[in-house]
Amino acid sequence: PPRLLHTVTGTLCNRDTQISHFMGSQQYNQLQSSCVTCDPDQRMKLIHTEVLRYFRFVKLSHRWGEAEPSLRDIEGRSIYDMPPKGGLRKLQSFCTVVCEWDYLWAWSDTCCIDKHSSAEVQETIGSMFAWYRRSALTIVYLSDVPDTGSFGNSEWFKRGWTLQELLAPRAILFYTQNWLPYKNLVSSNHKTDATVLDELERATGIESQFLTNFSPGTDDARSRLQWASLRRTTRPEDIAYSLFGIFHIHLPILYGESVENALGRLLAEIISQSGDISVLDW
Repeated sequence: PPRLLHTVTGTLCNRDTQISHFMGSQQYNQLQSSCVTCDPDQRMKLIHTEVLRYFRFVKLSHRWGEAEPSLRDIEGRSIYDMPPKGGLRKLQSFCTVVCEWDYLWAWSDTCCIDKHSSAEVQETIGSMFAWYRRSALTIVYLSDVPDTGSFGNSEWFKRGWTLQELLAPRAILFYTQNWLPYKNLVSSNHKTDATVLDELERATGIESQFLTNFSPGTDDARSRLQWASLRRTTRPEDIAYSLFGIFHIHLPILYGESVENALGRLLAEIISQSGDISVLDW
């Protein structure tokens, strides 16, 4: 993603600033020293490995609440120095948890996107599945699940965008309303926990093989549409846009069009790619 939150300082960084952080880091100095004694092939492999490790990022999946901080709200400031109210408290807690997991970079859709730029919004929606897939970890914050409760009835499972945020990541951790790990499970990935997987299957109607190893595309498109059939989005047309990544389809984002038109364009593209007309009866 073009912008990430630096979890140590709490500042929003563009790519140039991210690179500056790296070049001023201990990891960069160690890399330079190690490269001196390497042959060219080893050097390139080492650089690739260390750069990827340094820039690992964690994404937040959540339901939007009141007073969510925007890019304009936090730009040029540390989120840790701002009053812990509403969505800002959530963002601070998220970055703190990410830092505790020893990751330097975090991403939230509330403040890491310039929503005043239609081009950036278009790029972000088109890249969202890939970004969640490439994340080192996705943290799901369930604001409506008590620390000792079960997540089956959480609103998170009823929202349109959270479907790809569940399917795309390789690793997910669920956190309850007070930022405690779900059921206090000690795990680096709840997708590998049999108890959580069983609950996820019941909550979503999606088989565990797809929850743990989902491949985007138009295979069995009707089933994928049915997974989304009971989910809702704030903007009606988003129910179609939220599925673009799941079907690995690239279409223009046309906010203001009717939901019927948005879904029609999606279904037409699915049929064009797969030849499966059963999607018309989902």
